[in-house]
Amino acid sequence: MPRQHIWTERGADGRRREIRATKFGGAWRIQSKAAGENEWTYYDAPLLEDLLALKAIIERKYRRRRATADDLTSVEKLINDCNEVGTPRRGVRSAERADPTIDDCRNA
Repeated sequence: MPRQHIWTERGADGRRREIRATKFGGAWRIQSKAAGENEWTYYDAPLLEDLLALKAIIERKYRRRRATADDLTSVEKLINDCNEVGTPRRGVRSAERADPTIDDCRNA
């Protein structure tokens, strides 16, 4: 059964952005959409800020027994992997997801 965590935040420009993180089959899928956009942005390498926010959400849910220790461990592993590689790149639109030339973390 997939686990989904949804939250919103305001960007530097004041626009609201909704982020969804879903864990299914042991893998996290993170997507976001700014207010006024029609398509979701899917992240192969999620933004560090989104991963840290997801970790905070899962920690709160874990204390209330609404998330598992495995969820928390897997997000911490994603954060550690991202810190080893460098700053993750911005997400790509759903139409651009199949581009095989973009497979690493880059500066945003």
